[in-house]
Amino acid sequence: MTITRHTSEPETSPSGADSPRLCVVTFGCQMNKYDSSLVEGRFRKQGYDTTSDMEEADVVIFNTCSVRDHAEERTWSWVGELKELKQRRPEMVIGLMGCMAQRVEKEAFKRAAHIDLVAGTRQFQHLPRMVEEVRVRRADASLSRKDERVAFTDMAAEVPVDRTGEIWTGGIQAFLAVMRGCALSCTYCVVPLTRGGVQSRSIAELVQEARWHADQGVKVLTLLGQTVNSYGEDFPVPLDGEVRGSGRQGREGLGNLLRALQEVPGIERIRMITLHPSYATRALAEAMRDCDKVDHFLPLPAQAGSDSVLKRMKRGYNLDLYRKRADTLRDVLPDLELGSDWIVGFSGETDEDFEGSQRFLEEQQFIVNYIFKYDERPGTKASGLPDDVPMAIKKERHQLLMATSERVQRARFEQRCGQTERVFFEAVSPRDPKIIQGRSVHGLSVSVAGTKDLIGCTVPVILDECTAYGFSGRLPLETKSK
Repeated sequence: MTITRHTSEPETSPSGADSPRLCVVTFGCQMNKYDSSLVEGRFRKQGYDTTSDMEEADVVIFNTCSVRDHAEERTWSWVGELKELKQRRPEMVIGLMGCMAQRVEKEAFKRAAHIDLVAGTRQFQHLPRMVEEVRVRRADASLSRKDERVAFTDMAAEVPVDRTGEIWTGGIQAFLAVMRGCALSCTYCVVPLTRGGVQSRSIAELVQEARWHADQGVKVLTLLGQTVNSYGEDFPVPLDGEVRGSGRQGREGLGNLLRALQEVPGIERIRMITLHPSYATRALAEAMRDCDKVDHFLPLPAQAGSDSVLKRMKRGYNLDLYRKRADTLRDVLPDLELGSDWIVGFSGETDEDFEGSQRFLEEQQFIVNYIFKYDERPGTKASGLPDDVPMAIKKERHQLLMATSERVQRARFEQRCGQTERVFFEAVSPRDPKIIQGRSVHGLSVSVAGTKDLIGCTVPVILDECTAYGFSGRLPLETKSK
């Protein structure tokens, strides 16, 4: 997960010179990016154009992240910079949505008085109506500034997705949220508090959205969920005589969804973010093996290499169980590559615990590692535990685990040098227009000298050289001559 900021792209087919303009500023994870695209689609249906320039926007929505304190403070900083603009243009509407919005709710109005609305993680579908409600209230001279504001944060609601009539402007890659919320209770994690319990979407609905994407030129779908491989766990158990799926107790599971998406014409690659070891099953691996559109890479976070730390994190597995789950996957899919998230400096983590993380990273040979210093989040169960690892030690462990990660990744990649991989090319390098970039079926980042007509195509590439983070390669002669 990141806290990179993204803003709306300018609308390619403006509704008209006098059309109102929306700017969505997105912080955080891929789910937030997906939700922002849904918001933009809803506003476009109401006649809005999108813009990346907040100065010219009539409505500015900040899609917020709460996973770390730095993410929240960065958002508040951006919100604060609009205070002067709002004074010059009091008619504009400024709102918050996403995880931080859900967490702080109406407190947001106290911290930033120029905010007009707050939409929770399962209420953002109402944003166009909320904006109009703000404007109606403003026109009522009897209402105070406090009463002009609007806040919807109920998490019991479902989030309907109907993209009929929308125009996709996001290129050849797109996210597809297959579920919302989380049923787990990891002690450090704020997600269950801000996104609520699990709600899986039906396979029919997801296939419909996938077809919509494909019809608009999307070729790569990344399936999203807080624990995407728990997809379907909230479905009812089928009764006697009903069709049974590959999930637990006969429910439809992620394997069933992958097989359905495999049949969508136009989709060439299917990826997944992010998984939990408890739901890593043989049925999932078999679907990945049988569906040639699905990447042979899974982010399967270990988080720590110590059973005692995992227990305090309440992750629901120990190292031996993780190994068994990983072995099950690799037994069916021998060329599978894994990635992991790591937290260093969690409550009570000793030097020995940390060394266990280094050993486990090396043992499992993770090719991608995202490493975070523990950041206590208000309201989580871990906030009641002592944050007893000094920041200096957290920083040191972060650097040490980064070094281990780079060494392991590079050694793993060197084993593939000289091999030929199928690479889906995604973009021209922003640094060199003569270089194109893509990813292999194993999730490997690959750059080659090539032309932009290969963007959106899967071609064989000979891997020549590597760093700890990817490969440079070359196209076979027959590909260059096409």
